[in-house]
This record gives sequence, C-alpha cells and structure tokens, in this order.
Amino acid sequence: MREIKADIRLGDCVEVLRSFADNTFDLIVTSPPYADSRSKTYGGIKPDDYVAWFLPRSSEFLRVLKPTGTFILNIKEKAANGERHTYVLDLILSLRKQGWLWTEEFIWHKKNCYPGKWPNRFRDAWERCLQFNKSKKFKMLQDAVRVPMGEWAQTRLKSLGKNDVIRFNSQAGSGFGKNIANWLNRDLAYPTNVIHLATETGNKNHSATFPKSLPEWFIKLFTQEDDWVLDPFLGSGTTCEVAQEMGRNSVGIDIMAEYYHMSKSKIKEVDRFLLEESASYGKHNRKRNSHVHRKKH
Repeated sequence: MREIKADIRLGDCVEVLRSFADNTFDLIVTSPPYADSRSKTYGGIKPDDYVAWFLPRSSEFLRVLKPTGTFILNIKEKAANGERHTYVLDLILSLRKQGWLWTEEFIWHKKNCYPGKWPNRFRDAWERCLQFNKSKKFKMLQDAVRVPMGEWAQTRLKSLGKNDVIRFNSQAGSGFGKNIANWLNRDLAYPTNVIHLATETGNKNHSATFPKSLPEWFIKLFTQEDDWVLDPFLGSGTTCEVAQEMGRNSVGIDIMAEYYHMSKSKIKEVDRFLLEESASYGKHNRKRNSHVHRKKH
C-alpha cells in the first residue's frame, strides 16, 4: 500500500506556510473563524478588522496553491444591529484585488439547521462556499460528483411527446428551450451549485465543525488520488481525516494546541483503519489467488 501523508502543524497558518514551497497544493478547503465568532477558542475577529486579518493569510494561500488548484472558502456573514455585515462581500472584493479569480459560489444547504427564532429574520439554513482560483484553467473532475437522475426521470421520460424530441422553445417566449429526449438512458446527472448536506458531525469537542461530506465533495471535484490538500484552519481535523481516507495527502494547521492534539489523534485512528483495511484486502487477494492457482492445476 502506498503511503498517504497527513502533516498536522501547530501555529498560525500565515507563519507555518512560509516553510512550504510555491505551488505545493492542489486544493485548499477551509472554514476560518467567522467574525465575532469562536471568541472563547480563537479570540474572535471584529467584522471591521476581518479583511485586514485575512489578507496576509490568503496571500500565502495564493503562493502555495498550484496554478491548476482551487481554494474553497466556507464562510457566512453575521447579522448585527438588525442587518447583515458586509465583511464577506468586502473580503471577496479584496481577494480579487489580491490576484484571485472568484470563479464560483456554492451554497451549502443545511438540511437540519439549528432551531431558533428572531423578530426580524428566519433561521440560517445555508452557508457560502466560495471558489477562488489562480487561473481560468484549473483541475475540475465533474464526473466524480454526478448524482442519480431521480424518480422524475422514470415518469417524465416514460412517454415522450412530439415536443420532447426537438429543442422545444418555451411557450412563454423567453427564448429558452430544452430537448427532453437528451435525458434518455442516463442514470447520472451533473449537480447544481447548491449542495444539500446535513450539519451533523461526529465531534462534540469543537466550537465549529463541518460535516465530513462537505470537504469530501470538494476533494472529489477538484483532486485525484495522491494530490495534496491543505486546510489552514484545521480545527477538529475533519479535512485531513477525509483526505487521508480518500487517498489524498494533506496538511492541516491550527493555532489551538487542543485542536492540534485532537487532529493528530484522529489521523492516527485513520492510519490504523487504513492499515487494517489494506491487510484485509491483501488476505482476501491471497485466498483468491490461491484458489485460482489450484483450479489451474
């Protein structure tokens, strides 16, 4: 079995990353401390100071990301004094000035968001996952995240009318059209930029964890086996854990000693699981080869 590396570092990512060469990583996926959040663990950065705090770190991200790589930033602006703060929008504009291309915005729809009630708004059921790139030509493996067509295809495609086998223009006169017959004999379709995932995680000891399925989706989309993944705000270690399980090398950085040790422990558990899985697979293959050998003779 090939060696998959998971390098967990303790410290501020702006300082730790200086020891890494240019163009090292294929994917950066992270959820940094949000403004005025996690004050007991990360100190809390004021919304008005957030962009100035983030830009030195994103400058290092830009340097260590490969030209074909992608940076995914999971973030959500907070509500204060009756309105949403603009620090995320300000950050997007500042990152563009820094040299990033703001390629896409994915919406993480939280299927089981936390309950609550406010007099002037409803529950937050989504977060931004902003995609940035260094160049317009980046690695993107769209087939890796295709989804089942769904039950609608079984009924809608069962009997096609005359307007379904041509590019039928909308009766509303919008100019848009579709050829329903193009969906025949397809089991999978490409997803939208809305990702529907639950919020549950297996970690109760961290102030803000995201589900394993979130980094997993982006790792599938933007990397291949043996590629390098970076999470500069590692937290409980989810990104490196998932990367290792998927056969990707990873580096995780966190400034909190508690989370550094937590992540190291989780990676050891994954190491042990992978070794046991490899041993089991090898034992199965030896038995199968032995059986084939006996049949041939």
